[in-house]
Amino acid sequence: MAEEAPLGNPQVLVDLLTYQMPFGKYKGQRLRELPMAYLEWFAQKGFPPGKLGTLLQTLYEIRLNGLDYLLTELERIRR
Repeated sequence: MAEEAPLGNPQVLVDLLTYQMPFGKYKGQRLRELPMAYLEWFAQKGFPPGKLGTLLQTLYEIRLNGLDYLLTELERIRR
C-alpha cells in the first residue's frame, strides 16, 4: 500500500508573498518578485540556511515547474 505524501506547511506559500530579501542586490524586495536568474544562482551555489533558504528553494521549485500561477492566485485571494 502506498504511503500518503506529507501535506507540508501552507504558511510557506504565504511567506513567499510577504517575506523580504534581507541582503544583497535585492534587499527589501519581496521574495515573490525575485528574478529566476537569482534563484538559479542560489541553486548552483547553495541556498542559505534556515527559513530564508527554505523559502528561496521552494520558490525556485515552484518557478522551475511552472507553478507560479499558484502564488498569483493566492495573492489575489489575500487582497
